[in-house]
Formats: sequence, C-alpha cells, structure tokens
Amino acid sequence: MSHEDLRRNRRNRRSDSGTWACSWRARPRRCPCPAAPALGWSSCGPVGLGQECATLRVPLDYAEPGGAQVDLAVSRIKATGPGARRGTLLVVAGGPGSSGVQRLSAKGAALKEQLGGAYDLVSFDPRGVGGSVKAHCGLDGADRHLVTLRSWPAADGSIDENVERSRRVAEACARNGGAVLRSLTTSNEVRDMDRLRQALGERRISAWANSYGTYVTAQYAQKFPRRTDRIVLDSSADPNPATVAQGWLRDMARGADDRFPDFAAWAAHPDRAASRLADRPEDVRPLVLDLAARLDRAPKPSTTPGVPLTGNLLRQAMQSALYSDAAFADFARLVKQAADPDAVPVLPPMLAGPMPDEDAAVTVGVVCNDVRWRGSVPTFRRSVAADRAAHPLTAGMPVNITPCSFWKDSPVERPTRLTSDGPSNILMIQGLRDPSTPHSSALKMREALGARARMVSVDRGGHGMYLSNGNACGDRTVTRFLLTGERPAADVTCR
Repeated sequence: MSHEDLRRNRRNRRSDSGTWACSWRARPRRCPCPAAPALGWSSCGPVGLGQECATLRVPLDYAEPGGAQVDLAVSRIKATGPGARRGTLLVVAGGPGSSGVQRLSAKGAALKEQLGGAYDLVSFDPRGVGGSVKAHCGLDGADRHLVTLRSWPAADGSIDENVERSRRVAEACARNGGAVLRSLTTSNEVRDMDRLRQALGERRISAWANSYGTYVTAQYAQKFPRRTDRIVLDSSADPNPATVAQGWLRDMARGADDRFPDFAAWAAHPDRAASRLADRPEDVRPLVLDLAARLDRAPKPSTTPGVPLTGNLLRQAMQSALYSDAAFADFARLVKQAADPDAVPVLPPMLAGPMPDEDAAVTVGVVCNDVRWRGSVPTFRRSVAADRAAHPLTAGMPVNITPCSFWKDSPVERPTRLTSDGPSNILMIQGLRDPSTPHSSALKMREALGARARMVSVDRGGHGMYLSNGNACGDRTVTRFLLTGERPAADVTCR
C-alpha cells in the first residue's frame, strides 16, 4: 500500500468516525449522540405495493443532540425477492423541496420490478417537506408564486421589483422562520440520512439519488464513505462549494438551450395534428419567443381569475415542460391557446396559484442557508442584461437576484468540497440534454469524484434518466450495478 493510500484510509476513518453527525459546526466537537430510536412501521401508500410508513425523530440542532427533536416522515417497501436480501436502497428526492415518500410511491413498482425485490426500498421527506417538520416564512400570496420565487425580470429587463421582493422575502423568513427554517440545510439532510441508516439497523446503505438529491448523497459519501454500498447519482449539478445553488440556477440558461431543440422537433412533427406548432423545427423557437414578447406587452386573461398569462408565465411553463417529453403536449396546448384570439388559456396547476407558505419556505431556505450568494445589485443588473441577450428562452431569470442575497447569517455552515477520497462505488447517469442540470455541469461532479465514479451519458433529453426519460441501455447499466456491483470499466455513452 502506498503512502497516499495510507493517508486516504486515515482520512476515511476520520470522516466515518460518527462524531461529525453530533454537530453542525465546521469543526465538530465530540458530544453524546443517543442511538437512533427504532422505527414503528404501519401500512400506507398505494395498494399492492406493501408500502409502510414510520416517523423518525432527529435532533433539531445536532450540536445539541439531546435537545429539541423534530419528526421526519419515512416510508419503505420491503424486499420480496426469491434470493437473498441485498440491503437497503435509499431513494433520495431532489428539489430542494421534493418529497421522498411521494417519489417512492411513484417509482416503487418500477424499482421493485427492475431489482427483483432484492432491496428494502426506503425514502424520507426532508425537513420542511411533506409529512416532516415544517418551516414557515409568513409570505404574502403574491410572493409565493413560482414565477415570482424564480425572479423573472420585468418585461423590459428591469430587476427593481425582483430586488424589493427578494429583500421582503428574506426579511419575512428571518422574522418568522426560527430554528426550524435555520435547520434546513444540506448538511442536516446528510446527518438525517445517517440517522435513518442507524434506525434501520444498517451498517451500510445504497442509494439512488435524483437532481438536488445527488448533491446530498455525494456529500453523504464524502462524510461517511465507509457507510455507503452502491451509489447512483442521477442528473447531477456542479458541486462547487463556492457557488452551490447559485451556480445550479445559472446553469438553467444553458440547460434550456440544450433541451429546447427536442421540443421544437416534437412540435413540428407532421404526426402531431392538434399539437403541431410549425412546419419546421427551426420555426418553433422564434414562434415561442415572439409570443412571450407579445404577452409581456399585453398579458392575456386566463381561466384563473386574477392570474393572466404573461410572458414570464409562458417562459416558466416552458422551462417546466422541458423536464419530460410527457409534458410537451400540455405546453404546446398552452402556446396555441395563447396565440388564438378566441381561446382562453388554461394555466398549469403549478402556475395558477401561490405555493403553500411551507413549500415556499423550504424552496428558498435550503439554498439560502447553504452558501452566501455573490453579487451586488448593479452586478445582477449587468448579468441579467447580458443573459437576456445570450439566452432569450430564460430571459435573465437564472442569473437574477434572489432572497439569498439578503439572507441573514448565511451560510449556516461552510460547504464541503467533494474529493476523490473514498471507495470507488459511485455510478453517475446523466442525459445529454438536461434542462436543469446540463451535461456540462454534471461533468464538474464527475471531475470532483475522480476515480470514485463512472459516468453513463444518455443521448436523451429531460431531467432524470433512470426509469424515467432515459433509454434501455442506461436503465440496464444502472440495474446491473445495483444488483451486481458491476460498472463500466470507463465512462460510456448510451446512444
């Protein structure tokens, strides 16, 4: 064994000692960590899956593990395969703000079939989400719409309203959020994952993580490398600790440009009939951009009273639709309704009204707690102007100011840099045309993990590849890895 291997093993043992989970400080101190209580399971979820639910108690503040406790919702589908049980596969949802319990309900049957019932399939709702402890900011309804939380600039490119709203949201969260809001961090989700591992009685866990969940799970593998078995990171972003979510949002401009040609080809196909928008794919982009510009000038009343279809609502609907081919038809219908003088647009449910306050709180809370966002107001103005010219599909939103610029006491903790230290047990899968975490961004995660990982690039569009937007080649590669541990000898592309 080389000197470097010895040093690496020493670092891994230190990372895996367990003391880190007792504190949320950058330099943890040793402190008593009571054992995670056993989980009491009861039936829940879709009939036929055998899904069970439980509640996991975790410290509100890991610096005081014996202090206040909060509850997290947990769900599982037990292994039923004819062979030996392989272990626990943790399904880690994205967001921040997505429900792991709901994701397990949606994907459980497909996972069970693919894996032959070899794993206990387990997931949880992170803090602030679903059935877990909630945070509240007390935001006005107008500040809780997705199209306002996303900081789309005004029709003329001005960000004055975004600046005022961002300051107002940050102040309300500081005033009303309290300790629960402050506890919404990636580091605490990592600690909660290990708490769940303990409660399950597992020495090591495997995981299938999606989107933001890939960052959480990569952080887990960095902190607890010897507690991981087989790790799948599906649709990853750049883990740069200096930017974190600010960089992820910025990447959406590139992602939309990468992905939109798929929609254009779909919307120009002669078999589309009622959904066809143009005779040629190259005509679809200017059509959508022109329509958004017209709606900027003259918003069109929709079937939702008081919520007209604006240019930014159309752009947000487009950005959301690019996540999956299955959403293309609904967006094409909205475009047709917007262009038809006699039609009244029907807004997608996610855009027709404000988010619940607790959903808005977790949406901004995690990303703002994790890292201080860089840039002055004049800098954001310049960035938005340049981005609107370079990426008109997203019109400056990805580089605009957010509540994080006015957040109090961020970051809560120093973000952790991912390294190549640790076991080589990670498989990444990534679409070549991802609207949210573009392939170029995932390559940064691949670079950070080094020899620990292999990467499967899938020649498909959409966000989320395994058992979703991908192809048979990508699915087979992930399934084989989870069942046998076999990975490609080098990074590969599934055409």
